[in-house]
Amino acid sequence: MHVSMHALLAYAPLLALVFVSAVTDVRQRRIPNWVTATVALAGIAQSLTPFAVTTLNQAIGGLLVGFLLPFLMYAVGGRGAGDVKLLAGIGAWLGVWPVVWVFAAAAVLSLLVAIVQSAIQGKLTALLSNTAMMLLALLNVRHLGKAHVIGTGKSCQSIAKPMPNSLHVLLATIAVLVWVVGIK
Repeated sequence: MHVSMHALLAYAPLLALVFVSAVTDVRQRRIPNWVTATVALAGIAQSLTPFAVTTLNQAIGGLLVGFLLPFLMYAVGGRGAGDVKLLAGIGAWLGVWPVVWVFAAAAVLSLLVAIVQSAIQGKLTALLSNTAMMLLALLNVRHLGKAHVIGTGKSCQSIAKPMPNSLHVLLATIAVLVWVVGIK
């Protein structure tokens, strides 16, 4: 695989910061605000340089989409605030469609890990049952109300100590940079 030196250097700060967030999240189960703020500010700043990998409009659009997608999961207890801010920062670096791909790829990885982890812990039935309950609550949000749906999401924890999401986000970011953005 041929890696462009320009592309590697352009995305090195993003990859380094997302790596720091993953390591910190695995060790401490949190992502520090200084990391997420740095990712977002650096993403906006890079769009203003001659070596930009996105335009300012793409960076702002990516920041907003990167915030909104995981925020919906955060609102029902499915993600932490650090996960929301991290993906927003990644969006500032990559733009709208690539951050959607990062979100989707990280979600698939999270799903696979949750299924394997639940099976190992003997809680696969609980995972499937809770997932069905959350889906039904979400589909009936008009009748049940937002507070009930959020309460259902927060009470349906199937596995103890789930794998930190930022690890999946790091792997998804690398995959998107290689295949979608095209670091070659």
